[in-house]
Amino acid sequence: MNKLLSSPDRIAIALGALAALLILGALGFEYLDGLPPCEICMWQRYPHVAAIVVGLGGGLMLRLGVLQRELAKPVAILTALLIAASGAIAIYHAGIEWKLWAGPSHCTGSAFHATGPIDFNAPIVMCDQAAWRLFGLSLAGYNAIISLGAAMFGLVLVTKSRKTP
Repeated sequence: MNKLLSSPDRIAIALGALAALLILGALGFEYLDGLPPCEICMWQRYPHVAAIVVGLGGGLMLRLGVLQRELAKPVAILTALLIAASGAIAIYHAGIEWKLWAGPSHCTGSAFHATGPIDFNAPIVMCDQAAWRLFGLSLAGYNAIISLGAAMFGLVLVTKSRKTP
């Protein structure tokens, strides 16, 4: 096995770094390409942010000896599960975009229900309309593939990993 991914703390760090790259990609689409996120897009970001904290933070604390070595596998597994949670939300979102199932009524369909102060300069972003597609897949679709694939790969590596030195 590659030395880089041979121990749970390194796996956690790698997964945390992937989550950071996915968040940076989402922010790039938002701020550089002008594609504001819908509500479900934001839901997908929360587990990634948690995976950054747990994976990078926990992994680095393990490497520095701040956390006990027995926590290495749980930290790596939790990081993978957080990334998988984002992937699961992304599947839900992609299904809404493909009209396979209904989404929340306040961000799908033709009706828009304001729940607070209205900012008339803010764009209304509907959850059932993909703002961007490549090869037929939306950003939610790509997040689902990348997140679930990385989570499964990380969990397989953790189960095969040796104890952290």
